[in-house]
Amino acid sequence: MPDELSARISADYKRVRFKAFLNKVRSVLSGQSATLLSYDEVKEKLRIGGPIYRGIQTVRVDQIAGSLNRYHEFDRAFLPKQDVTSNRWQRVDRAFYEEISLPPVVLYKVGDVYFVVDGHHRVSVAREQGQLFIDAEVRECATKVSIKPDLRPEDLQILGQKVDFLERTRLDHIRPQAKIKLTIPDGFTRMLEHIAVHRYFMGLDLKRDIPEEEAIAHWYDTVYLPIVQIIRESDILKDFPGKTESDLYLWVLDHQHYLAKQEGQPLQPPDEAARKFIEHKDD
Repeated sequence: MPDELSARISADYKRVRFKAFLNKVRSVLSGQSATLLSYDEVKEKLRIGGPIYRGIQTVRVDQIAGSLNRYHEFDRAFLPKQDVTSNRWQRVDRAFYEEISLPPVVLYKVGDVYFVVDGHHRVSVAREQGQLFIDAEVRECATKVSIKPDLRPEDLQILGQKVDFLERTRLDHIRPQAKIKLTIPDGFTRMLEHIAVHRYFMGLDLKRDIPEEEAIAHWYDTVYLPIVQIIRESDILKDFPGKTESDLYLWVLDHQHYLAKQEGQPLQPPDEAARKFIEHKDD
């Protein structure tokens, strides 16, 4: 029986290494990263707080998508990428078959994503053996933006800009219901410019200095939200797979400035610009 178990464990390890190889090939061919998220990179880009101890919890294995310091040793499916992990992985696999209880893994939680601090091989074996949950000692880190386990490393740049946008505008406090999501790399920088311009013209119209918070609220209520509401009413978003209503807001503003430049006329009101954009798209 021990020989049979050793053979099974060896076969398990060969299988996960081959699966890791296939994942790497798919990653190269598709151009999509199969790398685990780096906690340090997420911490730097999203300026997260904490961590705060949350105790022992049962965590879904598929929500574990990153690592504190070993993200180069495992791929996104927590398959081992190097044979130097062989002995450790197989010892944990043996513990699984022999039903030996192992200590909880240690995880950092950021949004809906967990990062392994200790227990990479336990997570790897758990995934390979089809476990849905794993016991974990969890420490949670505060974040201004929501992140999901399908977050890609390349998405961090835009999310970092969103954190900067929220810190500078405090829109999440001024308008807690605001849900701005962008896929355009410089989108949040452009929104900051829109707010600055809006504040300037508010001052000219009202003939007084406009506090920044007032300008941000007014921009959201009278520029951003009317455009988004028309986008929702028209159901045009279905024609732009992978894009968001905030992306279309930026395109509407681009279209507004384009028409003003082409026709030599003043800028149209936001809602009229949105309708013109939709009509132009349907032509």
